Amino acid sequence: MKVGFIGIGAMGAGVVRNLLAAGHEVAVWDRFPEPVAEAVAIGASAAASPFEAAQFDVVFSMLAHDDAIQSVLIDSGWLVQLKKPLIHVNLSTISVNYGKKLGELHDVAGIDYVGAPVFGRPDAALAGTLHLVVGGRAELLGKLDTLLTAISKKVWHVGEQPFQANLVKLAGNMMIACAIEAMAEATALGTSHGIDRNIMLDLYLDALFPCGVYRGYGDFIRRREYEPVGFKLPLGLKDVRLALEAGEASRVPLPLAGAVRDSLVMAMANGYEDKDWSSLAEMSYARAGIKREI
Repeated sequence: MKVGFIGIGAMGAGVVRNLLAAGHEVAVWDRFPEPVAEAVAIGASAAASPFEAAQFDVVFSMLAHDDAIQSVLIDSGWLVQLKKPLIHVNLSTISVNYGKKLGELHDVAGIDYVGAPVFGRPDAALAGTLHLVVGGRAELLGKLDTLLTAISKKVWHVGEQPFQANLVKLAGNMMIACAIEAMAEATALGTSHGIDRNIMLDLYLDALFPCGVYRGYGDFIRRREYEPVGFKLPLGLKDVRLALEAGEASRVPLPLAGAVRDSLVMAMANGYEDKDWSSLAEMSYARAGIKREI
């Protein structure tokens, strides 16, 4: 199948590679030339514009946030100029309110739209083991099956409305942030009583939480080093804020998310904005007066 891809980045690069490996033809566009050149080197074709990347039956987009999508796909006139029929699959993590707006704008334009944010870091994108959280009409998923299975370990259809996938994704990221905070607070408490955090983490990750999220982020906390970056701290802060926004809109209190947001803000203030978002763990150590080992 011929498809377009708009907005490559660290995550999108792996997705494009797996689409190509599955035998699909992919035309790519990004505002930076380097990721486009890298995609072309492995078999993609370069599109001169986002509009040119959407001259097929399906176009994927993976832009950083609401404002980027608004600028590239809406304010530019891209959406209203597209040929029909076309399915737009939006892999970005965006706010619930903006997800609803995009659904309405696509309906007006007569373009089929699917929200499909992902769980997984760049290594999972490259390995094709992402979990896709999909919102959209079931008949559209049938048309997209070969594409979605090429880039993921599993597709989770969570609702008929595209924005519902955005809500599930934000709630999941909120849970990850809370898990990081919980491991940090527990090991800070243990350290203050003379217990090796490595022993604590070995125990917790074997007996209580033997899963990828705890093991992956537990390793950052174990080392107290927050590179290589899989998900930058400002993006984590954005997602927790969006979860809180969604909670406020539906009058659902999220007290844990509020506490984690404060830790993320504190980490930003302490210069961790270029580190992995698991660096929020350092704020638990700072509050406990535990210095980093030399």
